[in-house]
Amino acid sequence: MFLDRVEIIVEAGRGGNGARSFRREKYVPRGGPDGGDGGRGGDVVLVGHEGMNTLYDLTARPHYRAGHGRHGAGARKTGADGADVRLSVPLGTVAIDADTGDVIGEVLAHGQALIVAAGGRGGLGNVHFATSTRQAPEKATPGQPGQRRRLRLELKVIAQVGLVGFPNAGKSTLISALTRARAKIAEYPFTTLQPVLGTLPLSDGTSLVIADIPGLIEGAHAGAGMGVDFLRHIERTELLVYVLDAAGRDDADCPAAWRVLRRELECYDTAILERPFLVALNKMDLLGESEREAVVARFLDESGVPRGRCWLISALQRTGLDGLAAAIEDLHRELLAGRMALKDDEDE
Repeated sequence: MFLDRVEIIVEAGRGGNGARSFRREKYVPRGGPDGGDGGRGGDVVLVGHEGMNTLYDLTARPHYRAGHGRHGAGARKTGADGADVRLSVPLGTVAIDADTGDVIGEVLAHGQALIVAAGGRGGLGNVHFATSTRQAPEKATPGQPGQRRRLRLELKVIAQVGLVGFPNAGKSTLISALTRARAKIAEYPFTTLQPVLGTLPLSDGTSLVIADIPGLIEGAHAGAGMGVDFLRHIERTELLVYVLDAAGRDDADCPAAWRVLRRELECYDTAILERPFLVALNKMDLLGESEREAVVARFLDESGVPRGRCWLISALQRTGLDGLAAAIEDLHRELLAGRMALKDDEDE
């Protein structure tokens, strides 16, 4: 089951107490203090796992506790550290303190560890408090408590390309045609209820991850349809592909559909509008030759989108997809080159 938001309580372990002890051995009249330190409390740690795509597994338990550190002992014996609790999470997980709203961190790589609740320090044994004038200190310190947090985890899928459009614009068919993703395809609205990821192979042997985002409708920012909550999944994308139905509900009004989509994105986050984009006018197989030209011409004229950003395709018949895939790759290369140039300038 796909789940992209969960709330849990995490509690790190308490540190062990330092020991108050004195060395007592036969034939050793002045042994002195020898109390050891307490062990450190265990941490609660999130660990990235590339094989996961949901936070659902974390709903099995509402409360996760790490182990406490053991107390110190005589003969300067340090107590054992408490056991860590390591929770596997999908890449793209954001950890947020639910009480303060502060972002603790993000897990973006396989094997990356993020401490979300730190264990308490162990107390000091009395061996640390011996001085030339105080050779038999009775003082030892207690262990410190570990952090306790109410934690909200949010998953933002990691993809370079996001598909955005109305329900039944053909996004699921498109991602299935461009990649090997097995998206649900049907003739009724909202067939995609969760983001679907697919991999687009590039000419140099590398690949891009494409995310199919559930369909938007007008008023989504106010809660209509599925709302805009799932748009967090395109926050990490570097470019967007707007998919418009050129033969169905958007037949005579692709420019209006474009404006609605842009307005809903703006209501969610204005920064998304600055993202580089392409437009795919889908379902060309349902249009005659003259109709195709008219739809494209009207859209370019009223939307102001440059001709090089617009592609007429049929995801169902896989027509025009080679050109769209090449345009996605070219735009990706352009963005990559820009980032590399910026990095070189910063290094200088």
